[in-house]
Amino acid sequence: MIDAAAAAERLRQAFAARHPIAPLSSHDQTFDLAAAYAVERELAAMRRAEGHHTVGRKVGYANKAVWRALKLDTLVWASMYDDTVRYASEGSATLSIASMIAPKIEPEIVFKLKSAIAGDASDPSAVLAAVEWIALGFEIIDCPYVDWKFQPVDFVAAYGLHAALVVGTPRQVTASDVPALVEQLPKFKVRLSRVRGDAVELVEEGSGRNSLRSPALCVGELASAIAKRGDQEPLGAGALVSSGTLTESQPMHAGETWRAEVEGIELASLTVTLA
Repeated sequence: MIDAAAAAERLRQAFAARHPIAPLSSHDQTFDLAAAYAVERELAAMRRAEGHHTVGRKVGYANKAVWRALKLDTLVWASMYDDTVRYASEGSATLSIASMIAPKIEPEIVFKLKSAIAGDASDPSAVLAAVEWIALGFEIIDCPYVDWKFQPVDFVAAYGLHAALVVGTPRQVTASDVPALVEQLPKFKVRLSRVRGDAVELVEEGSGRNSLRSPALCVGELASAIAKRGDQEPLGAGALVSSGTLTESQPMHAGETWRAEVEGIELASLTVTLA
């Protein structure tokens, strides 16, 4: 069986050297989610030893349509860190990708919790009652595996592929906002564009439904799934959640500028330039 500490070190070195490796699951057919989360915890311990701390979770496989084929019964997650999350200034940010292997960009809805979720986590109203603010964000993922080929367990073990999160302008959530947000979060549209000079190229359109039918439901599913594992710190006050991509992941390169804009929900647009 794969040794968690050794696997974590192997992944750390692959990222540091920008040298892709074979998926961990290809070496051990018994490598399961419990083992994968053990590797992820080892990586988190390494980050803490370097002086960093976790600030929340990012979500993976927030699409029930793929769970059966991938032998999942819920979504998966990994930690985000104080040095991987940054906040845009007036809706714009610059991000260096020089240390990354083959990064991709994903527009997502980011939540900050003001408390643990009370009541039914499958009720979007209960989820939103625990939310301090929401924002449009860019999750930047990077893959240490050859040709971006891996299984969910490999995804979990490798930081959930989390490389960075750029958070746009937060919108505070009040009790009076909750009913409208329950309606808007499944239905809003997002446009992901690449900007080159004065030209704006629409790359893809997506919807809130692509994140487990609603990003709020995705946060609730995450809270429930974490609680069921028993070996994970629960979601609570102050936690950030990057709630799953709203479009297909798109390859990106230094020198490009990407923009996300939404329709059907009041959230500021977000632009990131890659250095």
